[in-house]
Amino acid sequence: MIWPYLLQGIAYGFSAAVQPGPLQTYLINQSLKAGWRRALPVCLAPLVSDGPIIALSLLLLSRLPAWLERGLFIGGGAFILYLAFGALREWRKLGSDGGRRELRPTGSLLRAVVVNLLNPAPYIYWSLVTGPILLAGWRQAPAYGLGFLASFYIALVFSLAALIVIFGKAAGIGPRVQRALLAASVVVLILFGLLQIWRGLGGQS
Repeated sequence: MIWPYLLQGIAYGFSAAVQPGPLQTYLINQSLKAGWRRALPVCLAPLVSDGPIIALSLLLLSRLPAWLERGLFIGGGAFILYLAFGALREWRKLGSDGGRRELRPTGSLLRAVVVNLLNPAPYIYWSLVTGPILLAGWRQAPAYGLGFLASFYIALVFSLAALIVIFGKAAGIGPRVQRALLAASVVVLILFGLLQIWRGLGGQS
């Protein structure tokens, strides 16, 4: 039956969306800076980035050299810090003009794709958690595997979109709230970036 695979896809997609991580923090950051309507397309980033991630996870990650895994952590952490300092500049601008600024999130979808590609978590997730379910469903019947994949990404994208809308509307309460939330997202981005770099460097010991 295909229903168990559909239900698992929905559950895992929702779980992946609501777990705190660099991508989720970046999406929240964009909704605070640009408003939820302009930031909403960024929730499609996993649809763009996860094809290579799934392929690499299923084919290569189980034999990935330790040094390359550490490099992924370090590179991803460095890119997240770059995004954090960009958000910090926006936070300062928001304080200087005294009101809410509607910013055009130019390149935000591409940046979200890069965040996801440089984040080791999706690779580990697809190699250890969802990848085996996808393969089991595909071996039983291709429709089962495709059903799991489709339900996973429907739940993931809609949950990420809800996250963007919730935080975007919260920021609309007023410029002080927007600035406070934006500052919190800067702090979280920096923490995630430093954590990933630390994990990469720590793997050398």
